[in-house]
Amino acid sequence: MLEISQKTNLLEQETFKYSLQDVEEPNLYRDVYPYEDVPRVAFNHRRVPIGMPEDIWITDTSFRDGQQSVEPYSVKQIVDLYKLMSRLGGPYGIIRQTEFFVYSKKDREAVQKCQELGLKFPEITTWIRASKEDFKLVRDLGIRETGILVSCSDYHIFKKMKMTRRQCMEHYLAAVSEAFEADVMPRCHLEDITRADFYGFVVPFVNELMKLSAQAKIPVRIRACDTMGYGIPYPEVAIPRSVPGIIYGLQHYSDVSSEMLEWHGHNDFYKSVTNATTAWLYGASGVNCSLLGIGERTGNIPLEAMVFEYASMRGSLDGMDPTVITEIAEYFQKEIGYNIPPMTPFVGRNFNVTRAGIHADGLLKDEEIYNIFDTRKLLNRSASVMLGKASGLAGIAYWINENYRLTESERVEKHDPLVLAVKEWIDKEYEDGRQTTLSTGEVEAKIETLSGGRFRRL
Repeated sequence: MLEISQKTNLLEQETFKYSLQDVEEPNLYRDVYPYEDVPRVAFNHRRVPIGMPEDIWITDTSFRDGQQSVEPYSVKQIVDLYKLMSRLGGPYGIIRQTEFFVYSKKDREAVQKCQELGLKFPEITTWIRASKEDFKLVRDLGIRETGILVSCSDYHIFKKMKMTRRQCMEHYLAAVSEAFEADVMPRCHLEDITRADFYGFVVPFVNELMKLSAQAKIPVRIRACDTMGYGIPYPEVAIPRSVPGIIYGLQHYSDVSSEMLEWHGHNDFYKSVTNATTAWLYGASGVNCSLLGIGERTGNIPLEAMVFEYASMRGSLDGMDPTVITEIAEYFQKEIGYNIPPMTPFVGRNFNVTRAGIHADGLLKDEEIYNIFDTRKLLNRSASVMLGKASGLAGIAYWINENYRLTESERVEKHDPLVLAVKEWIDKEYEDGRQTTLSTGEVEAKIETLSGGRFRRL
């Protein structure tokens, strides 16, 4: 049967309706996930259309997934980070939401103190167990939306929950009904979707969610969770690993609108950022991230990375203030004591530092030659160089001024006694046979000694 599609306005074959496949044995996709070997990427050569939504945004899980892999943040730290996140997201709320735990007294205090700030964005949401008591707690806190876990792969359904698919679906639908009874909007976290039987469980389950939502007249947000980082962004990859296929399938076969569709990924195979951008491209409005990518195992999608992905895709930052990213990184290091690997893009200490002597020469002549963009303007981080054999007095002075972020009145000139002393030390190092560049820590330690404590190690 033919019908006009409301999505494409074209005459199309009537969409096939998938029903639950209540199998006796779990489908573990052993041909794709052999466990004793590296997971395999299977292709079926089927393409789905790109369809980026009119509006796209970022959501945050720093205070939920992020806190599961580090020392719990204090209430003050949560409030401080929430304020920084709001500034970063800008007046239009490109960072749309952030989620909190609400189990402990400390969790609830953090929520309430953030609510008292009166900031419109990011909207405060929660993540809870699917119980009447927790839904009531969310409602009493005045929170509109909460996340609940609805694990969808047979790994979880059969092995962890010890249920059949039908039992599991009925259990989840009952939980969602309880959320509706409490007048709370549920956000269903489809855990482990990249190992799930997409057409045998995921689509039929989401179809039932959509029916319940229509009856209750309360929307349901769908978060597609690539829990193990198995998602693949390439066209023509087969389900269950295909990010384009998952996003397209949820829209096309389950009628999930873009604004109700969100991607949550992990970085186990270094694809978290690319997968998130792919989710945007194929129809998800939201991508769920955490500050500095902090999260389970290899971490979540780094929020700061998606700020720049957004700008790359839209051609504008749309009010976001990326200089706050540097403030966030400094806060994590100085206030929380979190060690950021120095090579980490945008936030690592050496992300815009060049080591090669020939690169340093080019950078000193025109930083655009070896800098990714104007990092001083966009991140309040000047490009810098590593000191080495060919470093002259001007290069050393440049390094000191930029490394210690000296103001115009504080800056040293190339004939400053400190610069001369550093040059003498560097020359001696290489006269004695050194071949490598000098590390930042090594130079700082020497400068602290040579300056009599005027400059201390950062």
